[in-house]
Amino acid sequence: MPKKRSGGGLSPTQQAAKFLGVSVLAGAVLAGIALPAVGALGLAAKGSVESFDELPANLKTPPLSQRTTILDAEGGQIATVYSRDRTVVQLKSISPYMQKAIVAIEDSRFYEHGAVDLKGVLRALNKNAQSGGVAQGASTLTQQYVKNVFIEEAGDDPTKVAQATQQTIGRKIRELKFAIQVEEELGKKKILENYLNITFFGEQAYGVEAAAQRYFSKHAKDLTLPESALLAGIVQSPSRYDPVNDEAEATKRRNVVLQRMAEIGDISQEEADQAKEKPLGLKVSKPKNGCITAVKGAGFFCDYVRQVFLTDPVFGKTREDRAKIWNQGGLTIRTTLDPQSQDSLQESVKDHVKKNDDVATAASIVEPGTGKILAMGQSRPYGFGKNETTINLSVDRKMGGGAGYQPGSTFKPIVAAAALEGGTPATQMYSSPYRMQYPHPISACDGRIWNEKGVWLTNETAAEVGPYSMKEATAKSVNTYYVQLIAAVGICPVTEMAQRMGVERADGGKLQQAPSIALGTQEMSPLTMANAYATFASRGMYCTPIAIESISQRIGDQTKSIEVPKSTCSRAMSENTADTINTLLRGVVEDGTGRQAGLANRPSAGKTGTTDERYAAWFVGYTPNMAGAVWVGDPAHKRKMQQISIGGVWYGKVYGGQVPAPIWKDMMAGALDGKDAPDFNLVDIPDPVKEKPDDGNGGDNRDKPGNGGNHGGPSPDPTFSFPGGLFQGNDIGGGTGNGRSGGNGP
Repeated sequence: MPKKRSGGGLSPTQQAAKFLGVSVLAGAVLAGIALPAVGALGLAAKGSVESFDELPANLKTPPLSQRTTILDAEGGQIATVYSRDRTVVQLKSISPYMQKAIVAIEDSRFYEHGAVDLKGVLRALNKNAQSGGVAQGASTLTQQYVKNVFIEEAGDDPTKVAQATQQTIGRKIRELKFAIQVEEELGKKKILENYLNITFFGEQAYGVEAAAQRYFSKHAKDLTLPESALLAGIVQSPSRYDPVNDEAEATKRRNVVLQRMAEIGDISQEEADQAKEKPLGLKVSKPKNGCITAVKGAGFFCDYVRQVFLTDPVFGKTREDRAKIWNQGGLTIRTTLDPQSQDSLQESVKDHVKKNDDVATAASIVEPGTGKILAMGQSRPYGFGKNETTINLSVDRKMGGGAGYQPGSTFKPIVAAAALEGGTPATQMYSSPYRMQYPHPISACDGRIWNEKGVWLTNETAAEVGPYSMKEATAKSVNTYYVQLIAAVGICPVTEMAQRMGVERADGGKLQQAPSIALGTQEMSPLTMANAYATFASRGMYCTPIAIESISQRIGDQTKSIEVPKSTCSRAMSENTADTINTLLRGVVEDGTGRQAGLANRPSAGKTGTTDERYAAWFVGYTPNMAGAVWVGDPAHKRKMQQISIGGVWYGKVYGGQVPAPIWKDMMAGALDGKDAPDFNLVDIPDPVKEKPDDGNGGDNRDKPGNGGNHGGPSPDPTFSFPGGLFQGNDIGGGTGNGRSGGNGP
């Protein structure tokens, strides 16, 4: 029995015998002779090598994974993402020096032999037998290309990669047969082109174009002789000959390539010697992969685009199908992001909130009537460092966000819209006392009744005492008015209106049916609220939000278009209802709680919102051609915005009209600069005579004492939490499990 070397490898005799077997096999393959799976050659154990003729002869070449480029609406690059950094180019776009260098060092007889170089096999056999090891390989460029196809097909699966690269006779035989097919079908030039596009050059660069960009910041067609020799030398061992980490070793290898080019007559010895004297001349470009590289603070929007691709069935039936296309890459994705709006959003956010503040801000801008997301950003940058995050505070959890934030009084216009649609006039008055109990019973959906007793709420200040009409109550954000309004309208029409406007909980749960929904007790995202208010701006038409305009995919030399999700628009309310809401909310920014958000040179409307204990503050507003939402708060729901510094400014108490409103104003002013300034279709809402107001089942309790500021509990106990519940035993409360109820005024 042959002896093994002490290191566990084969002895020189065994190495020679093994290589001889491959050589004979290679010769037989070239002659087209079928070989049995086992026999005299002793090439492998039983079952490891099939009959040569039984092997499949059709090499299925997977599309090469390439980088994906994400563009804004004007074609500017936002970011590049990829599983493998590669840009496929044609042979004519690769420097002739590069073509010659790779052939010279990897397979100098490439143009003379077929799929297998028998002369090279015998030469390697002799060399390896003399050295007692594997000092020289004999794989042709075609065989190397086939092996790289196997590796590419394996993707990032370590098991499949190991199988594609295992050093067995079985794999070699398959490689040989596929190499014959490739030689017959493609020809030498195409094989060389494919090889230069598929092979790995180190530093995350796949293919020669990515390698040229990585090491020299230039295109492959512009590579010089010494640059080409350097890249060609890397291929054999990208880690050993990495010029970034070992310049001396890389230089030696480059010079070996140059000398080989001179020996086979590709260049003169003088040219080789001159090139050897030159420095490497590296101009390294760092890998730029993923949304962390996005410009204009658009990392979160970039991530949202990725989430859309991976979750929308239009891109594939299953998430696995969609992920396969995404990882394959080669996509050019033109998005809806408006660079002017994005710039303005980021500038405003940075001006008003610091990334290391105790609280953060997030904002989104949407185009009414189209659903196009024009801008998205936040004060804590996209990243993994201190005061950075990859959680998109603007969107729902399923799209990469968190659990959302109570929108407070910004939900009140939805209640008003439901009331108006049901026939309630905008002149409707309620007693609107400073302090009152939630009316009961109140009808909910499916015949259920909310019948909780003894739950108290108050307005923001003791001075807010009715009677009020809808116009004045909206401008002043009067809690008790809106609770009386939902008591009269019912909970179900309000939740149905919210759903028609695309309003849903950020955590994916169903809207809870309790009257406290009128005060914004259920967590939602800024994108949801911006898009909902866009419904008012478009006179009652709700359009689903979209982030992608078009996608094209390059596969090889071909480019095809990919279908993208379209916004679907539907009528959520009548034009008259929307016009009435627009009139009401224009009053908020003219002489109500949102005065600090008013735009000087164009009509605008909006609503403030501040939650109990000041865990969140909002301003959601719009013009006829743009809608935006701004949230400020602690994403962890722990820091109250009392006695707090935000953006270097000290606040005793934060209000929606005090911090979010100025952010919104600056953001929208810049986003709208130079754009048309259409007016709203306003309606006349007369000021009613304040006599004998409808008490809305709540009575007039203006003379009762209260502490203000906590609508979720009775005045003597400001920590009381709104329990909620339905008459039929359903456990549906007005809070969301954090011990707090919703918004309380401006």
